[in-house]
Amino acid sequence: MNVNENALIQVQDLKKSFGTQVVLDGITTEIDQGEVVAIIGPSGCGKSTFLRSLNLLEEPTSGTILFEGTDITDKSVDINKMRQKIGMVFQQFNLFPNYTIQNNITLAPVKLGLMTQQEAEKKAKELLERVGLPERANDYPSQLSGGQKQRIAIARAIVNEPKILLLDEPLGALDLKLRKEMQLELKKIQQELGITFIFVTHDQEEALTMSDKIVVMKEGEIQQVGTPEDVYNEPVNKYVAQFIGESNIMNGVMLEDKKVKFDDIVFDCVDVGFKPNEPVDVVIRPEDIDIVDVNQGKMTGTIESVLFKGVHYEIMVETVPGTSVNVNMHVQSFNEVTSSDGKEKISANDFYVDLEDMKDIDEKEMIARADAQAWNPETDELISINSVETNLENKIGEYTITFSTSNKTSITRKIWVIDQRVIENKKANEAISAFNFFKTADEIQESQTLDTDLKTWANAQAWKLDDEDQMIDLYVDYDFDPENIKEGIYRVTFSTEGHEFKIHTTDYAEKGKEVGLIFYPEDIHVMEKMGF
Repeated sequence: MNVNENALIQVQDLKKSFGTQVVLDGITTEIDQGEVVAIIGPSGCGKSTFLRSLNLLEEPTSGTILFEGTDITDKSVDINKMRQKIGMVFQQFNLFPNYTIQNNITLAPVKLGLMTQQEAEKKAKELLERVGLPERANDYPSQLSGGQKQRIAIARAIVNEPKILLLDEPLGALDLKLRKEMQLELKKIQQELGITFIFVTHDQEEALTMSDKIVVMKEGEIQQVGTPEDVYNEPVNKYVAQFIGESNIMNGVMLEDKKVKFDDIVFDCVDVGFKPNEPVDVVIRPEDIDIVDVNQGKMTGTIESVLFKGVHYEIMVETVPGTSVNVNMHVQSFNEVTSSDGKEKISANDFYVDLEDMKDIDEKEMIARADAQAWNPETDELISINSVETNLENKIGEYTITFSTSNKTSITRKIWVIDQRVIENKKANEAISAFNFFKTADEIQESQTLDTDLKTWANAQAWKLDDEDQMIDLYVDYDFDPENIKEGIYRVTFSTEGHEFKIHTTDYAEKGKEVGLIFYPEDIHVMEKMGF
């Protein structure tokens, strides 16, 4: 590991596991003297474990941590001596209940021989003034509110003027007004003392307000490290864009350098270095979009909602409407026939066929559509269906079909040939279609991936109008409880995802109005696609 003399802390390939659970998975980063660093991410991403590893309260499984050039993971290093330079504020405060507030602050520096009692008391008085609690010096922790305890914990942690202060959700217990006041106060303390602050938070606003550097984590890994401005304005991937601030995120295609296509429109951008026609994620922040007259916009849409947020309006504009189709799911009883000798059973469902599919339908396809099967009831061994008889014609109508085994065990069901409805959405450049279909309650209850099965049973599909080979993802909605479904007819809706833009503006706009949207090339942030 190369030592950076300018870095106060260097972390290299830090890993931590609890049994088989990997909590930190190769953390590498640097923290300079005097920085305020926010570690942010969702619950369970490893934020607190990373923080606690920096003073070895959590011993890493592997990796190195250099503090002032010394590897504190080395067993020969006196970690207790190093910890005198590393203060920590815990989520639970950990104040001594039988000591006064002043004694809670003075205890450590006096006991460690870092200050005389008189020096420590003078320092405690200064810190109590700084955190706004000078009158509580002789009180006990039980007499304080949660917010007051947190401020005392901060005062106690900085009494020794450590080089680093580690803070685990330091303001989480405070109400909104006090939290904002303490954000400013902590920043002021840090600037006056020059202490490096490293704090864990789930509050993105807190991270943006207080920090010089933000570390964004996901599932034990660092996604991005940068200034608040960089992380907000230039997120490296969709995850960061979603986690830090609010974002409009679109699927796009990078046609070439400085040309990106989304919502079927080509836009100028400032990004380069992507492969031609590379699929990408595109981010535009809500405050970077302006609402204009419908004839002036780079794209147009309809205002779907207007919410007043105090300092701005949050306006949702639908630019690309989704497309949907409703079908009926007929839930029938299980249709089976038992042979006269009881040695065979056969079952099948009614089904629909699109008129256009008639030219390609064969016996194998009809068996599949009807979910026809035969079996030995004693062994459950499947038996071949070797005969399919039908009066099916290549025209719209109702027909019968009979499936039989070689032993003449048979079942007869119905086929409906229909002109399958295709719904076109020219504004969205897409079309969608789906069949009514028949199923049993058991088949629905036994499905492990019901949404996928519903798409298959209904032959639901969506595609681009200008390129029928380009399929579009479908979403499924239904009005039944799969676990308690009974015989009857149920509606199933298949739909494509429309696209809405969230806009933050100080200007009011009327719901239902057709408007234009404008933004500039530098407002478009193109990122590599990432999986979740």
